Amino acid sequence: MIKREDVRNIAIIAHVDHGKTTLVDELLKQSDTLSAHGELSERAMDSNDLEKERGITILAKNTAVNYKEHRINILDTPGHADFGGEVERIMKMVDGVILVVDAYEGTMPQTRFVLKKALEMKLRPLVVVNKIDKDTARPSEVVDEVLDLLIELEADEDQLEFPVLYASAINGTSSYSADPADQKDTMEPIFESILKEVPAPVDNSDEPLQFQVSLLDYSDYVGRIGIGRVFRGTIKVGDNVTLSKLDGSTKNFRVTKLFGFFGLSRVEIDSAKAGDLIAVSGFEDIFVGETVTPVDHVDPLPILHIDEPTLQMTFLVNNSPFVGREGKWITSRKIKERLMLQLQTDVSLKIDETESPDEWVVSGRGELHLSILIENMRREGYELQVSRPVVIIKEIDGKKYEPFEKVQIDTPEEYMGAVIENLGTRKAEMQDMIHTGNGQVRLIFLAPARGLIGFTNEFLSMTRGYGIMNHTFDQYLPMIGGKFGERRNGALVSMENGVATTYGIMNIEERGVIFVEPATEVYEGMIVGQHNRDNDLAVNLTKEKQKTNVRSANKDQTNVIKRPRKMTLEESLEFLADDEYCEVTPESIRLRKKILNKNVREKATKKSNG
Repeated sequence: MIKREDVRNIAIIAHVDHGKTTLVDELLKQSDTLSAHGELSERAMDSNDLEKERGITILAKNTAVNYKEHRINILDTPGHADFGGEVERIMKMVDGVILVVDAYEGTMPQTRFVLKKALEMKLRPLVVVNKIDKDTARPSEVVDEVLDLLIELEADEDQLEFPVLYASAINGTSSYSADPADQKDTMEPIFESILKEVPAPVDNSDEPLQFQVSLLDYSDYVGRIGIGRVFRGTIKVGDNVTLSKLDGSTKNFRVTKLFGFFGLSRVEIDSAKAGDLIAVSGFEDIFVGETVTPVDHVDPLPILHIDEPTLQMTFLVNNSPFVGREGKWITSRKIKERLMLQLQTDVSLKIDETESPDEWVVSGRGELHLSILIENMRREGYELQVSRPVVIIKEIDGKKYEPFEKVQIDTPEEYMGAVIENLGTRKAEMQDMIHTGNGQVRLIFLAPARGLIGFTNEFLSMTRGYGIMNHTFDQYLPMIGGKFGERRNGALVSMENGVATTYGIMNIEERGVIFVEPATEVYEGMIVGQHNRDNDLAVNLTKEKQKTNVRSANKDQTNVIKRPRKMTLEESLEFLADDEYCEVTPESIRLRKKILNKNVREKATKKSNG
C-alpha cells in the first residue's frame, strides 16, 4: 500500500480553554508557512467576533502548515459539546488527533466527549500536556488521568500506547520531558512527533474519485462550498462529476473551483488527490455526508452520522410596543431568510415552520448553540423574540425519553452541600465525589437536561462565583415524571408605559432585584425585575414624587438606589418562564410577558389553573 509521506492530516481536540487554539497559532508561527512579515494576531484561528470575545472555538476550522517539506493539515475543533456536530465529522477527515490537556485541570467532561469520538474512528491520540509552566501543574497525575479515561472509554492496546509531549503554548515552548526546566523555545518536538506518530494517508489517486463533504461554508460569490477529504482518486477543476445525495438520488455537476488551505488562507488550486483536504464549489445544494464521484463510477461512501438536536426554542417576529425602533430587519420574511441561511452551514440545527407565518421552532444541540445564533442575528441588525428553551422528548417503543447530561462541578468544599441539595431537587444523581486538595471537591452527576435549564445563575450565586461547572450530553434515558428545574421566583412586571424614575425604582426595591436603570423606557407587561416571592407582581416604575415644597425635593437627592442587575443574553434565556418571551434587538435585551395586559394575563392564568 503506497502512502503519501508528504502529507499528514490531524485534528486538535481539547476541553474548552485548555489552550488548543493558542497551540495552533504557535505551530503556524514556527512552521515554514507564514512569511517573516506575516503578522499573526493572538488566537488567529478564532476569526469570528464571538469566538474572540468568549475565548471559545465555535466553528471547526482548517489550516495547513509546511514543515521540512511536509504538508500538515490541522483541523481546530470546538471543545463545547453544543458544537459536537462539528467534531464527529472532522474525525472522519483525519488520520490522527492531538489531545491537548491542561497540566492542572486534567481531563474534563468535554475531553471525554471529543476523545470518545476519536477512539470510535480508531484514531490514536498524541497527548500534549499544556500550560506546564503553571505553578500548579501536575503533569504525571494528568497523564495518569488520560490513561484512566482511555481505559474507561475502552481504547484498544495501540491507542493506550500514546506518546506524550509537554508544552506551554502561550510561551511557544515544548519538550519530551515533564520537567518545566527542560522546555525549549521551539515546537519541534510536536512537529517531529506528528510526522513520526500520525499515519500518512494512503495514496490511491489512480483509482476512481471519492470526495466526501464533512463541513459546509457559504460565499455570496460562489454559493455553497463543500469542505472535505479526497478519500480516493483525483479531482480537477472542470471535471464533470456525480454527487450522491443523502436521499439516494444523484445529480451531475461540473467542478467550477477548488480551494486548498495554506496558513490562514484558502488558495485556489487546479487539482487535488487522495489524502488532501480541500473545498469545492459549483454545487448548488451540496450537504454534509454527500459523496462526489466520477459520472461513470458512482460509489458513495457511508453517510456521516450527525447527532440530533436536544433542545428547542420558538423564534418569533417581534411584536412588542418597541418593535422597529432599533433593528434593521424585523419582518418575518427577513428572519426566515436568515434562519434558512444558517441551515446552509450548520448541520446540527433544525428549523420547523409552524401554523403561524411569524413563528419557527428552532432546534439545536444546547443553550449555547442557540444563543450564539441569536447573538449573531442581533449583531447583524435583526429584531426578534424567543421563548424559553425546552428539551426535545423522544418516543421510543411507546415510552418517552429525555436527554441526560454528564455534569462535572469543581467547588470549594464549603459550598458542596448546597450544590448537592440543589441538584437533588433537579433530579440529578451523584455518581462520584473526589477531594482534589486545597479544600476543593469535584462532583460528578448525571442530570436530566431539563433540570439544568436556568441552573447556571443559581450555581454561581450559591458558590459565590468560585464554582466551575461543565456539562455535556450523555444519552437519552426514560423520562422522569413531575415538574422540576423551573424558576422559583416570580417576576416584577411593569403595569405602565413610560420612563422608569429613581423614585419609582426606590419604592419597589425591597420587593426584589431590579433589572432596569432610571430613565429606561418601559412598557406594560415588560419584566423589570425578579420578585422575592414565587408569584408575579405588577409594579409602577414610572411614578414621580409629588414635590410640595423645596425641602422635600432636596431631601430626595440623598436617597441612593441599588445598582440594577444587567442581564446578558444567556442569563435572560435562563430566566424565562413558560409565559414569557425574550425580546432581542441590536441594542437591547428585554424580558416580557407573552400577554402584556395585566387583566387579560390574570384571566388567562386563572383559566389555565382551572
